[in-house]
Amino acid sequence: MTQPIGPVMLDLEGPQLSNAEKTLLKDPAVGGVILFARNVEDAYQVRQLCSSIRRVRGDLLLGIDQEGGRVQRIKKGVTNLPAMARIGDLYASDPVAGLTLAKDTGWLLGMEMAACGLDMSFAPVLDVESGISSVIGDRSFSSDPEHVAQLGRAFIEGLHEAGMAAVGKHFPGHGGVAADSHIALPVDERPLAELKARDLVPFRELAGVLNGVMPAHVTYSAFDTRPAGFSPNWLGMLRESLGFKGCIFSDDLSMTGAHEAGGPAERAKAALAAGCDMLLICNDRAAAIEVLEACQGVVNKRPAKLRYGRARPELDALAALGRWRRTHAKLEALAN
Repeated sequence: MTQPIGPVMLDLEGPQLSNAEKTLLKDPAVGGVILFARNVEDAYQVRQLCSSIRRVRGDLLLGIDQEGGRVQRIKKGVTNLPAMARIGDLYASDPVAGLTLAKDTGWLLGMEMAACGLDMSFAPVLDVESGISSVIGDRSFSSDPEHVAQLGRAFIEGLHEAGMAAVGKHFPGHGGVAADSHIALPVDERPLAELKARDLVPFRELAGVLNGVMPAHVTYSAFDTRPAGFSPNWLGMLRESLGFKGCIFSDDLSMTGAHEAGGPAERAKAALAAGCDMLLICNDRAAAIEVLEACQGVVNKRPAKLRYGRARPELDALAALGRWRRTHAKLEALAN
């Protein structure tokens, strides 16, 4: 049986572990590490970094944001992925080709991230684009919620074929607000009925196949005055109405959209009380220390299905796979 891990997912300062970070990762409240561009030189260095983390703590979850388009932290040694909207465009003109490429993209991403030593990428983005979001835009598959759901399902199937977990974001949908929750607290004033008919569609259809979900730092004022990641109402709906049984990750608690809940410790406690299992706290080491202190004795009991459990592929061996070569060529062409 898998042992529980701590609920806090931290970031690192650079491309190698410092001695201070080696000590920090031994804190029992730490459950994972998320890598950013500053931690990445190329795919081979990421593999070495992940190995060095696992030598300190073999039970930690290692994640990254590698979606495609403008959000991919590893750029050298892996496929240059297009924005997911390009796959959505293909689906709109040729549904069979679009679904096939979405599935192959999930598989390729899963294989490459596994080869880099990671357990998961925070993907797919299941937000429905509305033409007004400054932060979602072409990260979304489509402005049609059914297209997002269909392409998201195919992408998840591909990830699972590669042995990798799927983490959908940003529940219940970040596509309907103009503000960026990294620097503001967006408020979506649409009626709940409209959210259910549009933004919630992909999450409702895919709750049974997702391994993780990340809620948005967005307030949906018609349903709750609290941002979704701090809302027992929203996370209760995700668990009870949608039947989601996986791990709920808070979005980064250092983001401006999270400050509504108070200081770092208050944010952590509010996210846990709302129903989050794993707390991301990034780009603010002092805040991370405060969150760790607030989370002593707390465990995340849902990590098992997030870990990569297979023998990892070798980066240099991927090009020997026909499926990788075909998908790589298609994705590089779309990206360029």
